[in-house]
Amino acid sequence: MSTEYLFLRPYIRGWAFIALAMVLGYFIAERYLSYAIPMYQSTAKLKLADLNEGVPNSKLYKDFDVFANTQKIQSEIELIKSEAILKRVLPKVQQSTLIYRVGKIKKTELFTDAPISVMKIKLDKSHYNKPFQLSILENKTFTLQSPDGRHLSGNLGDTISLGFTRLFIGINKNLLKTNSDLKWADKFEINFLSLDQQYAEISKNLEVESVDKDVPVIRISYKSEHPEKAALIPNKIAEAYIDDYIETKYGAANVTVDFLTGRITELSQKLSSAEGNILDYRNRNNITNLHQETETDLRKISQLKIQQTNLKMNLDAIKDLEKYMENGKGKSLELAPNFEAFTDLLSTEIVKKIKQLQAEKKDLLTLYTPKNEKVKVVDAKIDDLTSYLAESIRNTRKNLQTKYDNLSTDIANDQKVLTPVPEKERVMNILDREFGMYEQSYNFLNQKRIEAEIAREAKVAFHRVISPASINSIPVSPNHLIIKIISVVLGMLTALILIFLSQKLRARIYQTDAIEAKSLLPIAAAIPRFKSTTECDNFFIRLLTQWQVRGLFKEKNISCFTGLDAEKGVNFICKNTLQTLRNQGKKILNVDIKNGNGPSDFFEILQANSNVANLVLWTDTLKLNSPDGIKALIEEKSKNFDHTIIVNSPIGANHTLAIMALADVNFICLDGWTTPAKKIAEIDQIAVEYQFKNVYWILNRAGYRPNLWTKIRSLFKTRQTEQFPQVVPA
Repeated sequence: MSTEYLFLRPYIRGWAFIALAMVLGYFIAERYLSYAIPMYQSTAKLKLADLNEGVPNSKLYKDFDVFANTQKIQSEIELIKSEAILKRVLPKVQQSTLIYRVGKIKKTELFTDAPISVMKIKLDKSHYNKPFQLSILENKTFTLQSPDGRHLSGNLGDTISLGFTRLFIGINKNLLKTNSDLKWADKFEINFLSLDQQYAEISKNLEVESVDKDVPVIRISYKSEHPEKAALIPNKIAEAYIDDYIETKYGAANVTVDFLTGRITELSQKLSSAEGNILDYRNRNNITNLHQETETDLRKISQLKIQQTNLKMNLDAIKDLEKYMENGKGKSLELAPNFEAFTDLLSTEIVKKIKQLQAEKKDLLTLYTPKNEKVKVVDAKIDDLTSYLAESIRNTRKNLQTKYDNLSTDIANDQKVLTPVPEKERVMNILDREFGMYEQSYNFLNQKRIEAEIAREAKVAFHRVISPASINSIPVSPNHLIIKIISVVLGMLTALILIFLSQKLRARIYQTDAIEAKSLLPIAAAIPRFKSTTECDNFFIRLLTQWQVRGLFKEKNISCFTGLDAEKGVNFICKNTLQTLRNQGKKILNVDIKNGNGPSDFFEILQANSNVANLVLWTDTLKLNSPDGIKALIEEKSKNFDHTIIVNSPIGANHTLAIMALADVNFICLDGWTTPAKKIAEIDQIAVEYQFKNVYWILNRAGYRPNLWTKIRSLFKTRQTEQFPQVVPA
């Protein structure tokens, strides 16, 4: 498998565990569904009357029929869910007494299919909303257990008393006639609901919503354990809503007709009185048509006021100009731009002439002094024209003032004629307004009385049920398919999470990349798990050749193999290394450290064969010797051998570090299945701290990840077996 997909290996190897978890999830879902109580849902669709289309749009009903439109849908939904509608529904459904058939694990609600009949003649308040347990036997006797634990016995058809409570318990004979196979001898649970609890039970499972915010169609849905009940309640709610609408409309129309009749009689009298008042006033003041008589005078006065206004504007402008000319006397040429209020042709020519003379004067001043006769002549001409212009402005102002005064006199004279008119018109307006108000109200109320009488007689509603609720044989919950799929997926996810946690918690060294990521020490070998002895032999032949080429196995070298546990790869690697070197004809000294006491000294030499000698160091006496003494002993004994291999004690033992210090090459043996990854950093720190030379990693069983069943079997073994369990030659 490619290295980027190595993380999938634990999941692939644990496919059996994942499959088992999925099967277990499916089995749990099956068991749950077999005991889960199914819920059925039925929906009725109610179309509200729309003001914008159809019959309700006519003028006949628009003021008295409160039809729902797109902006009133939400209020109609709240009305449907209200207690006012539900109290109409409760008498039409069997909601006050709930009967359940009790099984060993679950109980099933009965509705019209209840084989027994339980009627409350009288019920104590303490017995509401509490279950009664009823057991009926084949001999038609029953035992009733009250909520407080008391037991009563009787025969079917009897009336029993329990304090203030009286109940009748019998068989539903009508149902048993049509369904004789229905089981009636069984265990039942009876629950008598109070009125508030009945509302709560219906409201809890009732769902009323609009199909769309702009469409006046309401969906009424109800959930119940019984499919017939789920279909009955939405239909009854829709019927109750329409009936309530008709009754409300009829009551409003009836009250409206009575009110309008009284108001029309009262207004008729007031209307006659207003007509007489208008006639008397016209006769007293000789009024034929007051509007036409005053219209001519008003038009004349308006025209005069328009002329007066125009003269007033011209007069004010000429006054301002005259005042401006007087204040700026001697500087008339500089004030010339303000003559725009005085725009007759003569004035325009005078201004032009003055400007010409001014230009001529400037030309003369370039040649002569201001006292020169030619300059004085030009100044005299300019003064004459300026005086003439000022006199013209004064005369124009006087003429406009005279015209303005004459117009003011004419307007005042004409207005005197109209002085009594406003009073007459005010009185006539009051009389006409009073008459018009009474007349308009009289006509409006007569029209509405006719409409209200028609609405009272038309006992119809424009709301209608467009889709009644039907009995649904398929439950809406629980959804078998979805639950099974979710259970299987959850089982699979649980297995994957457990595998993931197992891998993370174990944190073993499966591949060399885990060593490379946490250590700077080089890797000498990654030994896989072998399937045969031949494969193992061939691998170690290649490995020893590579080591010899790389200089790791030089002649007369002392090689030390150290691990966390001698049984976790160290013995296996040393055994096969010795076997390979012996086959090559090398003379080898195998140094082994054993617990206990030797026969005489702290070491003992055992000759295994002509090529291999075993040097055993006994731990009990080894501790009495210094590291230099141990080193001297091993160096002396290894002189006659081509290579010395030390099977060191595990890391953490007393003489492990001393043995590693005397070796030419140190091999740290790890096991891919059992060595924790955190040990890499610890060993790496030891190598740096003690400055060991030529330290290399060897990973045994690289990439080996046993499946779940192998791990389970290993739990029952007292000792972990090696890949090829053979005894190292003694």
